[in-house]
Amino acid sequence: MIGNYLFEALRAHLRARGMTYEDLASALKMSESAVKKMFSKRDCTLSRLDEICTVMQVDLSEIAKGNVRQSRLINELQHQHEQQIVDDIRLFIVAVCVMQSLTFEEIVATYKITNAQCIATLARLDRIGFIELLPNNRYRLLVSRTFRWIPDGPIMRWTKAHAPDYFDHLFDGPGETLRVINVRLSEQSRVALLSRLDQLAYDYEEQHNADAWLKAHERFPLSICLAVRPWEPKPFREMRRRD
Repeated sequence: MIGNYLFEALRAHLRARGMTYEDLASALKMSESAVKKMFSKRDCTLSRLDEICTVMQVDLSEIAKGNVRQSRLINELQHQHEQQIVDDIRLFIVAVCVMQSLTFEEIVATYKITNAQCIATLARLDRIGFIELLPNNRYRLLVSRTFRWIPDGPIMRWTKAHAPDYFDHLFDGPGETLRVINVRLSEQSRVALLSRLDQLAYDYEEQHNADAWLKAHERFPLSICLAVRPWEPKPFREMRRRD
């Protein structure tokens, strides 16, 4: 049986990540009731405990030592820090890689980044509070599950500038889709559907966490674009009566 203090530490880390039992259950492919039962009885196998630690990006050894993170994770970077990331392509690549749970070795094997350059960029990400750099070039991601880039901030502006490259594609391959749906909805329906889209985004994030234990070559980079706004194509707008 796992010690009571370990489960208290796990709860603290869960709160720090802004996660609920439901979120953890989804990542572990368990029912929420089973997760609650596991925590209430303070009992699980070591392999299950290891899976929980993987989802929460924390080392089992730290929990065993009683090192519980007290501060909450960040939901957004400062503007100056986003600008630093945009201004340095290596820093940008490594920032995206750590969000995708790639190891140090996988980063340098995948991109034209040397060991020294990768260490330097990880250290910069540590200084801006994006990660906590650990011994042996390991790291802990310090962003919450609700993390987002600043609206109209440096990274979102960079992303919009590269939108043509994203959409210049057929979207007809396995696991790909592009649908543009033009509808007219009530305010109540619009809000309800936005909530469901938020949940879909969370589902992708939780599946990412659940697959984090796999090697890089077993996980494929996907970019999901969810965009909703009142809009008509420019030719439509030009045909509207001015009144």
